[in-house]
Parts: sequence; C-alpha cells; structure tokens
Amino acid sequence: KNWIILFILFCIACGNKTTKEYTTFQLEVGDILFQDLDSSPLCDAIELVTPGYNGANFSHIGLIVSDNDTLKVLESIPPKVILTKMDDFLNRSFDQNGDPKVIVGRLTKNFSYSIANAVSFSKSQLNKEYDDVFLINNDKYYCSELIYEAFSKDSIFQLQPMTFLHPETKDTLETWKEYYSDLGVEIPQNKLGINPGIMSLSEKIEIIHFYGIPDGIKK
Repeated sequence: KNWIILFILFCIACGNKTTKEYTTFQLEVGDILFQDLDSSPLCDAIELVTPGYNGANFSHIGLIVSDNDTLKVLESIPPKVILTKMDDFLNRSFDQNGDPKVIVGRLTKNFSYSIANAVSFSKSQLNKEYDDVFLINNDKYYCSELIYEAFSKDSIFQLQPMTFLHPETKDTLETWKEYYSDLGVEIPQNKLGINPGIMSLSEKIEIIHFYGIPDGIKK
C-alpha cells in the first residue's frame, strides 16, 4: 500500500465541486487554516487521536501568505512544501451543506508581531520534502510541523508526545501499523510532535471564521 500516493489523490479529488465565492470574510497574511480532510484512513487516524477546537476533526493546516499580491496557502503536503491557490485549498472537502470544512485562526494582537518572521521562514522552506515519517528536526516537514517551526521563536504552539493509540482501547491503530510497516520505520510513539488539532487549541490564536463545519465539532 502506498499511503503517500493515496493522500495526494484524495487531496485533489474534489475538483468536480463548484467553486463558491466567499466575499464577506477577508483573510489576512498570517491567518492559519485548519482543515478537516476526508477519504483517507490516515487522516481519520490523525483526527481520532487529536480532537481540536470544540472537538472538531482536523488533519491538515496551512498558512496564508502573499504571493505577487495574491493571497495563497503555504502548506506542506506530499510531496513537498508548496503554495496553493485558495480555491484549490477550500475545494478539498465539504460539509453536508457543500461548504469547505475549513476554519480560520488568527494570532491575538499580543502576538501579531510574530507573523512577519513566520511568513518569511515558511517561504524559505518552499520545495522542502514532505516528512512522511512525522519526525522533527530532519530537514523535512509535515503540515503542522512547518507551521509550528514558523512560529517557534515566539512559542505560539507547543510540542507534545505523539500518540498512535486508539483513545479507548489504547492499542496501536491498524492504520498506523500498516503505514509505518510500509515505510520500514518504527512507530514514533511518545516522540515529540505536533498536529492540527492541538494547534487549534492554542490560547495565542483566536478562531475567527468558519467556511464550513468540520466533523465532530460541538455546536
């Protein structure tokens, strides 16, 4: 099984959805997009062990930057760190109303000074290889690791021991067993890491907009 190819395919498989215009809310450079992606056992496994803001499921994250006076999403997604058009990012997964399962976080005023350095760092990592092993400090980046590193100077987000265990049975999820077996790598249980769910809970950001309703969120 090639989970990386599967991950890429499901991320781009929603192109048949009609693009909507979102004009009432204005994104700003430095905004952080939390995304509930669908159709991948890997994303389901991530969401199961790391619920986010109000219990929402998040398996991906990106940073808003300016590129030639156009706002785009800077993200790490297989196979590398890239810039993505906003419509392409939003059109990956949808709630029951046909709206993107994406919410927007913005740094509180006390920490907005962190944005310039974070954007500069993130842009300098463009084309870096995607980190499919989910380990820090290996010159590769998975999605939340990239954003964590971008804001690490000001400790906006905190690393935590990673878990690959089912929250109820405490057994390693079969998805992770297969994933790391295919990679030929030991599961990094309890190694320090980061994920979109945890990041959405940071007290140094405010959730300011819902494009749609992520799965699991408490209303």
